[in-house]
Amino acid sequence: MPKDVDDAFFDRADAHINLSNDQLAHISLGKVSASMLYGTSRFNAWISACGFETGADMEAKKQETLNYFVAEYTKMLEENLDDYIANFDRYMKPSH
Repeated sequence: MPKDVDDAFFDRADAHINLSNDQLAHISLGKVSASMLYGTSRFNAWISACGFETGADMEAKKQETLNYFVAEYTKMLEENLDDYIANFDRYMKPSH
């Protein structure tokens, strides 16, 4: 989980997940996932650009920026995979 999680962190994440879930009524899992990944990468590129004065400055820190976002995504994905592994039957085969 990210450091310094504020009270609305999961509410914001759930809003993105809910939008993706709504899109599943019209398109496949893979396409929704690809769109969400693209949107996240585009937004992260923009917020990264906000921290620089020039494109050259941004280019000089490109690898550092990539390393940061890839490491954070890896940690979050690993945490969520472990959660699904530990709770597979509860999440994937809920009893009604």
